[in-house]
Amino acid sequence: MPSGTINNQGSVAVIIVNWNGGELVTRCLRSVRHQTLHPTKVFVVDNASGDGSCEAIAAQFPEVTLIQLKKNIGFAAANNLAARRAEDCDWIALLNPDAFPEPTWLEQLIAAARDHPEFTFFSSRMLMADDPTRLDGVGDAYHVSGLVWREGHGAPAPGNFLDEREIFSPCAAAALYRREVFLDAGGFDEDFFCYLEDVDLGFRLRLRGYRCLYVPAAIVLHKGSAVTGRRSDFSIYHGHRNLTWTFIKNVPSPWLWLLLPLHVVACVVSIAWIAWQGNGTTIWRAKVDAIRGLRGMRAKRRSVQAARTVGFGDLLPLMRFRLRRH
Repeated sequence: MPSGTINNQGSVAVIIVNWNGGELVTRCLRSVRHQTLHPTKVFVVDNASGDGSCEAIAAQFPEVTLIQLKKNIGFAAANNLAARRAEDCDWIALLNPDAFPEPTWLEQLIAAARDHPEFTFFSSRMLMADDPTRLDGVGDAYHVSGLVWREGHGAPAPGNFLDEREIFSPCAAAALYRREVFLDAGGFDEDFFCYLEDVDLGFRLRLRGYRCLYVPAAIVLHKGSAVTGRRSDFSIYHGHRNLTWTFIKNVPSPWLWLLLPLHVVACVVSIAWIAWQGNGTTIWRAKVDAIRGLRGMRAKRRSVQAARTVGFGDLLPLMRFRLRRH
């Protein structure tokens, strides 16, 4: 089984992708500045913000490597760009601009990586920034139908999810990856633009035999979709288009054909539910575009499955068979 390793001087780059993050991204960077374990590098990739974010970052955080893009290339591509630039680093720690890590966050993640070399990527304990008594999530859960949700979202924080445990994949709002493994797997799929790119990468890493650990001591306050909107047309479109692409790319045969009817049912129910909430045009466009993009996803599927080193049966214990949040 592949594993990540870290020595006592393991180097880490923190990567933040910003798009009109305003005061959120500066708050995030202040939290990074006050980490008990100082990162080797801090990158902010700015996706053509127009709110003065870049000027504020340049003025207040001279230690940050600010990469200003002339157009919005998306969350996935921007993270990949910074990961390639972090040439001297063993690890990359991803943060959303609306995620505010506690001072020991990075230290706890790196300690977990050192103490558990059988794991290669790591998930944080995210609390709701507006109500830290409730969990925002501890990682991403994957249902056999292809549906995805954030494990533990909305659960009371006291007494819940306090132990380290293996999970399917981390939420990229606050996650740690072995850099060479991240890049070797191709990083995030840039066709996704944003949303579910972390689940897709987690699935691909798992198919290669890598494992993900939830680290409850690595605590982050997270506002969640503070810029794009939790139920906006943008998030619905990208989330539900990418849901189908993730399923088609990653589920190995013959399980793909056995589970495809369940995925279709899940999509139909999602379309009906979101249409009833008033976003019918958006969810329909998402699924139509998902189908239009299947040729490209099938091509990617061939390379994903060619790199697979474990059977789907090895992943089933980490998947969900019932629809529940926590």
